[in-house]
Parts: sequence; structure tokens; C-alpha cells
Amino acid sequence: MSEYVWRRAAPVLRGLVSGYSGYRWSGAPGLHHGLPSTHLTVVICLSGTLDLVGRRPASFVSAAGGLHDGPVVMSHHGWQHGLQLDVTWRGARDLLGLPAGELADDVVDLTDLLGDRAGELVERLAAAPTWRHRFRLLDTTLSGLVDDGRGAPPAEVVQAWRRLTETAGNLRIGALAQELGWSRRHLNSRFQREIGLPPKAAARVIRFDRARRLLRSAHRPSLVDVAVQCGYVDQAHLARDFRALGDLTATQWLAEFPSVQDVDAAREDDGSRDAGQRY
Repeated sequence: MSEYVWRRAAPVLRGLVSGYSGYRWSGAPGLHHGLPSTHLTVVICLSGTLDLVGRRPASFVSAAGGLHDGPVVMSHHGWQHGLQLDVTWRGARDLLGLPAGELADDVVDLTDLLGDRAGELVERLAAAPTWRHRFRLLDTTLSGLVDDGRGAPPAEVVQAWRRLTETAGNLRIGALAQELGWSRRHLNSRFQREIGLPPKAAARVIRFDRARRLLRSAHRPSLVDVAVQCGYVDQAHLARDFRALGDLTATQWLAEFPSVQDVDAAREDDGSRDAGQRY
């Protein structure tokens, strides 16, 4: 049985954190592919650990992962219970204390970034009686981490990301550099240093992120329609991106247990469910 609860972050955190997902899942043990997305991911386990497999196996009670253009593969033992925070690349500076680029293609222990505050947060979240209490605790804790003195990212990088997202990743990087008045080489260097991916890879992830969200939506379009809506040449182009970025097919990914990467897969929090209850 599954429980997925989602809530937007408090207004003071808008632009830094898109939202929180609370989840509880039980079923057959297996693997789960965390696909590339436009957000950094913070995971806090309320029971058990987050177990990564592959080239850099590791286990975490709480972890933060940067932007990546490949899957993060996790093993699960048939039980998952925890929280996921979708942190924007701009939120990395204020909340995690470093530019998103320093976490690119990596997953680190949250205590490496927040010190003892990470362990205290995990304990308090585990003791909270409902999802609503946990989400309020996250709002309060994260609001206390915001530090305006950590410096702002370059305005041109902010504009570059805005242009890529508003075109859903379908903007030529040469044209983007021209808009900014930068050389393409300079744009690649500054953008990757701040965000963690070069602009072309980021555009690909932005387009892919939209496609996978459509595939998880309540009224899921066909693969052909998703490809058209997201700017792929054809369905085969979308299929190649799934293989390249996710290391599996779209059908295989959809068959995995529901993904907390997707807001559409979760019900918005109404405070009515007791998170301490076992199912």
C-alpha cells in the first residue's frame, strides 16, 4: 500500500524549495531509478536508510543530491518511509551553504552540509505525529537557514536558466549566449560552475523532466503525444533520452513503485492522516 502527500513550501521559501513529499510504501523489494530532474533532491528517512547502488554505493539516513544527467539507482527492501524536498538550484546557496554546482552528479550526507542540525532535524521529524506537523517543521527549520549574506548567483546565469525553462529546454545554446552577450564558452563555464550542468545538458534535462512528469500525470498522454508536446523529433527520440538519461525504458520506469519525484503522483496535504499510523 502507498501513501504520498505533497505540500508547497512556505512563501518565504518560494524560489528556494518547490515543495515537500511525504511517502510510505511497502511491497516487493527491488530497485528504483531516480531520474534526472530540474531540482536538487534532499531525502530524509523516517525509518531505514537510503541505499544507493552502482558505481558509488552508499547508505544515508539523510542525503542531498545535486543536478545530474543520469539515474541515481536505489535499492529498497520492500519498505520506504520518509520525506523528499525539491530544492531549486538557487536554494542550494541559501539552504545548503554552497552553489548547486558543487553537488553536481553527487549525493552526500546531509550532515556534511548542515552538521548536527541535520541529525536534530531527522529526530524531530520522526517524532512529529502527522505530515502536517512535519511540513510545518520543515518550513520553520529551512526558513532559519536562509542567509542573504551568502551571495547571489550571476544575473546572466539566472536569466539563462529562466530562458531555458520558459522554452522547456528547446532553445539553441548559441542563441542563448547571443542574448546574454557572452561567448558560448563563457556561458558554459559560468553556468556549469553555478548549476552543475552545462547549458546544453541542462536543456536536455529540462525537456526530459517535463516528459516524465507528463507520463506520471493523471491523464497521461501517449508516448507519441508526450514527444510532440515536449519538443522531441519523434517518439524514438524520446525513447533514446529515456535510455540515455534513465538507463531504462519509459515503460520500465512507469512499472516501478510510484515516484515521489512527481507532484501529480501525490495528494496534497490536508492534515487528515496520522503519519505515525502503520499500514
